[in-house]
Amino acid sequence: MNPDKAILCVDDEAIIVLALKQELKAHYGERFVYETALTAEEALDIIRELGSEGVRLILVISDWLMPGMKGDEFLRVVKESHPGVKAILVTGQACAETIESLLESGTADGVLMKPWRKSELMDRIDRCLDGS
Repeated sequence: MNPDKAILCVDDEAIIVLALKQELKAHYGERFVYETALTAEEALDIIRELGSEGVRLILVISDWLMPGMKGDEFLRVVKESHPGVKAILVTGQACAETIESLLESGTADGVLMKPWRKSELMDRIDRCLDGS
């Protein structure tokens, strides 16, 4: 199977992106391409690479508090260039106003607090992927 849809996990902590990727692979198997990035800038490069390879990005799971570009700004950039991409913010730091703004603007399709529960994460992802 050669998946043509990708899920991208972005967090400045390597252990977090590895845990997310493991949980995704365990749940979805080889249905998707799974990519990870430690910075928003690295993630934007990966998104460009995926596009040049004909792989469609369908979901971004991003931390909020990262060096360089914060998750809310990163998700806005992604949504501007890829309006159909779904986005979930996973954070232990974002304030209520930031979270509310992201949800109201449609920049994020969901927000989960760290540490997340696997069932809650997978439920949120399933809802985002319906129809993808």
